[in-house]
Amino acid sequence: MDFFINTAQAQVAGAAGGQSMLQAMLLPALLLVVFYFLLIRPQSKRAKEQREMLSKIATGDEIATTGGILGKVTEVGEQFLTVEIASGVSVKLQKFQVSLVLPKGTVRNA
Repeated sequence: MDFFINTAQAQVAGAAGGQSMLQAMLLPALLLVVFYFLLIRPQSKRAKEQREMLSKIATGDEIATTGGILGKVTEVGEQFLTVEIASGVSVKLQKFQVSLVLPKGTVRNA
C-alpha cells in the first residue's frame, strides 16, 4: 500500500509546478495550424481544381474516367456526360467520374 501514497504525493508535487493556460493551449493551436497546412488546405485546393476542370469540359474533349475508361465527350449536360468509348458505342457518365482531361489525339493513339 505504500506505493500508492508515494504516487499520490508525486502527483500533488507535480501539479504545484503546473503549466500556464497559454502553454496548455499552445500545443492544440499548433496542431490545428499543422493540420490546416498539411491536410485541409491541399485538399481544398485539389477540390477547387477538380471543379474548375469539370466546368470547362466541352464536346470534343478526350477524357479518362476514375474507372480507367478513355473516351471522347459527345454531349455535356448539367450532371452527366455522354462519352464515346468506341465507334458507335456511347456511355452516359456522371461528371464527377472524370479524373482528367487528356490532350487531343490521345484516345486514337491508345
